Amino acid sequence: MIAVTIIVVAVPEGLPMSVTLSLAYSMRKMTAANNLVRRMHACETIGAATVICSDKTGTLTQNRMVMNSVFFPALKSGVLTRELSTPVEQIVAESIAANSTANLSRKDGDATSVLGNPTEGATLMWLEEAGIDYLQLRQDFAIEMQWTFSTERKMMGSYGLSGAGGEKILYIKGAPELVMSRCTEILTDKGLQSISHFTDRINAELRQSQARGMRTLGFAFLRGIDHKPEGDLNTVASNLAWLGFVAIADPIRAEVPLALSLCRRAGVKVKIITGDNSNTAWEIAKQAGLIEPGESPEKIHMTGSEFQALPDEVAAGKALDIKILSRARPADKLKMVRLLQQCGEVVAVTGDGTNDAPALNHANVGLAMGKTGTSVAKEASDIILLDDSFPSVVKGIMWGRSLYDNIQRFIMFQLTINVVALGVALTGPFIGIKMPLTVVQMLWVNLIMDTFAALALATEPPHWKVMSRLPRRSEDFIVSAPMFRHILGVGALFYLFLIGFLMYFQRDGTVDTTELSVFFTTFVFLQVWNMFNARALGFNYSSFRRLNENKGFIVIMPAIMIIQFLIVQYGGAMFRTEPLSFLTWLAIIAGTSLVLWAGELWRHFAASSARGEVADVSPFEELVDK
Repeated sequence: MIAVTIIVVAVPEGLPMSVTLSLAYSMRKMTAANNLVRRMHACETIGAATVICSDKTGTLTQNRMVMNSVFFPALKSGVLTRELSTPVEQIVAESIAANSTANLSRKDGDATSVLGNPTEGATLMWLEEAGIDYLQLRQDFAIEMQWTFSTERKMMGSYGLSGAGGEKILYIKGAPELVMSRCTEILTDKGLQSISHFTDRINAELRQSQARGMRTLGFAFLRGIDHKPEGDLNTVASNLAWLGFVAIADPIRAEVPLALSLCRRAGVKVKIITGDNSNTAWEIAKQAGLIEPGESPEKIHMTGSEFQALPDEVAAGKALDIKILSRARPADKLKMVRLLQQCGEVVAVTGDGTNDAPALNHANVGLAMGKTGTSVAKEASDIILLDDSFPSVVKGIMWGRSLYDNIQRFIMFQLTINVVALGVALTGPFIGIKMPLTVVQMLWVNLIMDTFAALALATEPPHWKVMSRLPRRSEDFIVSAPMFRHILGVGALFYLFLIGFLMYFQRDGTVDTTELSVFFTTFVFLQVWNMFNARALGFNYSSFRRLNENKGFIVIMPAIMIIQFLIVQYGGAMFRTEPLSFLTWLAIIAGTSLVLWAGELWRHFAASSARGEVADVSPFEELVDK
C-alpha cells in the first residue's frame, strides 16, 4: 500500500489537463478579444513573440478610406459635374468606374458601405457624391480584358470599348510612381503634352500628399489599341498618357500609439511592412509613435526592392534594425520573416492577401485579417483578427503570456505538494507511522492538486503587468528560478513542519485516529493557503487582488474546505478520520493560514523594494482590459 501511495503522489497526471484547460480557456477568451485561434498552440506561442511584422492599411489605420484631394491636370476645377459635360470629365469618371472591381452597397437607413477594396471604394464614393452613377459607366464600358491588381506589379488595368468616346481604350491605375514611369504624355486642359515638363511638379504634389500620410493612386490611359492586348500588364502598359492621381486619407486608429508604446515596454519590436510608398509609410509610422527621436531613415527604413537586392548575410543584420519596409511585396515580407527567425526572433506576422500565405505559414504565429483577408490567408494563419486591428495583436500577446503564467502557477503548486507528500509518505514508516496518509486520503489530495487546482489556476485572467516584462527566451525552462526556490523552500518547510507534527503525536509511542485526522486536515489546508501564493506568482501584489475576476477560484477554495470538513466529520473508517471539535478546526485554520499571511508579507516587502525599478504600465490598463 505504501508503494501505491507513492505512485499516486509522484505522478503529476494533472499537468496535461491543466495545460489543456488553460489553452481552452484562453482560446475562448481570446475570441472575445477579437483573436479567433485556429491552431491551439498559437495561444502560447504568441506570448513569446519578440517581433510583430504588421501591415499598415486596416491594421494600424482605420481602413475607412476617404478621398482627400484630386490632382487631374486636365480637370482644372478638381470636381466632376453630374452631367459629365466635357470629354475630360468623361474619361476621368470612366477611368475610375470601369477600371475597378469594388462596389458600393446601399441599404435603407444605413450608410453606404464598400464591397471589395476600400481604396477603390473611396474613388467610387467620390463619384457617387458628385451624383454620378458609376454602375452605368461600368456597364457602358465593354470590357474585353482586365488585369486585377497584383501586389507584385502594383497596378491594375482594364481594356475595352469606351462608352463615352466609342473607341478602344486601356485604363491603368496603381502606385503613382510606377504608373508615371510608364507614361510619355500627360493630359492637360490644353490636350496631350509631353510629361517630361510636368514630372517635377507631379512628384512635388505626390510628396506633399504622402508626407501627410495619404495613400496615393495614379491613373493613366492609352488610346489607339485596336486589337485585344496579350500578355502581362507589365508588357502592355507602356507609352501611356498620365491622367492624374488622387490622395486618399486613411486615419490611424486612435489606440495604435498606445498599443505600440505598450509593445515597446513589453520588449516586442514592431515593424511596418506595407505596399505604400516611402513617404506615406514614414508619416504613418511617425503618427503611430514607432519612430523615436534621433532615428535616421537610413537605418530603420528601406524599400522592398532594396531589401530584396541585399544578400541574406547583409539583409539579416538590416532586418533587426529596420522598422519600416515600404513598397514591399509578399516575397519581401517572407524574406524578412525568414531572416528574423534565423536571428533567433519569434515572429508574429499579419497578412490579408493570397500572396501573404507563405509568410503567414513561415511565421511562428500567422495572423490573418478577419474582415478583409482572403480565404487563402485565413487558411494559412494560426489566428484570425476579427477586427483587423493592431491593438488586438497586443491583446493576443497579453493572453499568451498569461497562459504561460497560469501553467507555471499550476506546476509550482503541484510540484510543491508532490515534494511534500512524497517526503511524508517515505519518511512516515521510519518514524513508526506506517501510513501517515491513507491511499483514499491521498486520492482526495490528488483530486485537489490535479483537478481543483487546475480549474482554479488555469482560468486566472490576464493582468496588464505581464506586458511590463521582456518576452521569455525560447530556451528558458518552464520551471523558472523563483519557482524552483519556492518549490524547494516551501516544500522543505512544509515537510519539516509535518514530520515534526507526526513526531509530536508519536511522543507517547502511539498515534490515534483523531491525531491522524488533525494531521490530514493540516496537510490539506496548507495546500489550500499555498494555492493563494501560487496565484500571485510573477507579481509582487496581494493574492487577493482582482480575486473577484476569477470566479472559479472563488468557488473552488470554499468547496475544498467544505468537502474536507465533511470527509473528516463523516468519513469514518473509509477515510480513517474522527470528528474534530470546533476549537480544533479553528486552530488548524488559523495555524495553517500563516502560510498565506507570510506570503502576503513577503510580497509586500518585495513590492516596496522593487517600486520604481519596473516601468509603470498602468496607463495601458484601459487598453488591454477592453
